[in-house]
Amino acid sequence: MLTRRHLLALAAASPAFPQSGPLIVPGKKPMIVHNDFPEDLESPAGYLASWITPNDQFFVRQHLPRPKVDVGSWRVEVGGMVANKLSLSVADLRALPQASLPATLECAGNGRGAFRPRIPGLQWTKGAIGNAQWRGPRLKDILAKAGATADAKYVDFDGADVPAGKVPEFIRSIPMRKAMLESTILALEMNGQPLPELHGGPLRIIVPGWDGASWVKWVNSIQVQAQSNPGFYMARAYKYPKVPGAPGAAVKPEDMDVLEGMAVKSFFATPEPESKAKTGTPVTFRGVGWGGENRVARVEVSTDGGASWKPATLGREDFAFAWRTFSFNWTPAKPGYHTICCRATDSAGRSQPIDAAWNPSGYLNNSIERLGIVVEG
Repeated sequence: MLTRRHLLALAAASPAFPQSGPLIVPGKKPMIVHNDFPEDLESPAGYLASWITPNDQFFVRQHLPRPKVDVGSWRVEVGGMVANKLSLSVADLRALPQASLPATLECAGNGRGAFRPRIPGLQWTKGAIGNAQWRGPRLKDILAKAGATADAKYVDFDGADVPAGKVPEFIRSIPMRKAMLESTILALEMNGQPLPELHGGPLRIIVPGWDGASWVKWVNSIQVQAQSNPGFYMARAYKYPKVPGAPGAAVKPEDMDVLEGMAVKSFFATPEPESKAKTGTPVTFRGVGWGGENRVARVEVSTDGGASWKPATLGREDFAFAWRTFSFNWTPAKPGYHTICCRATDSAGRSQPIDAAWNPSGYLNNSIERLGIVVEG
């Protein structure tokens, strides 16, 4: 007998099997469920039209089963190349100076489902992304309290999630240059609420502008090291070709680099694909654009399949590491099928490509989005 999990696995593995629609998950509005244990939940595009993504609409990505959380007994151990080992409770962390910042979190595989040739893995469309206000102590303050040595180069993060059998431990490293930035924090809160367990509560690392795998959940170990962690999730996973190859081509491990900053991208949240419109009646397109570690400089929209472009109206939000909303009004003049496109350019001058570079893991898909609209006379 096929369970729901088996059906969802078939949906991810076979292009011919229809993807499930939004489903109810405790603590969430209806989500697109790619996996229910551990939870891998995608936000429907319509949830992503606002600047802040509410907690109950925010996507979830987990590599290992969610641990049981007891906030009262929770501790994070700080060790490695430090003068003073620390064991900090949630109360200890709250007693430190707190920082707050908006930052967009995106799974590196967001958009994997659109790559061709098809790539194994979770077939995210565009909803493995969200923008939240995060609050907690700065990592640099904790490292200073521990007395991190001057020759330390990396910081390792491990969470309370435990692998089964031969599955590797999920440990990620970030270089000290990123760890010491004011914007790198250990979040205790998400959108003004205690960090939800589904999102790594009571404690997760926030690495603004970098891929979601770096934002380790349920952090209970911080180790200061001379080298990046040698485990699977640094040595093998979340790596990207140094030089783009042909679609479907293999890439040697030595020709890959660890993913860090994310790509510039934009997408439409509303209306839905294949929506209907009428000639002479205005249609408003809404979406978001972001630039990883950079700000969004502009978003442009094409109503003729990319032949010409016009500027969209940007929201007044303008923060490093956070997406920016946009809107665009269009009054169709003639009936037929119309392809509407959007593209973002960031403060570093990077713009979205027509097609993202194919890679064996299906990361960083930031292709210009194409949205079909059916206009009736």
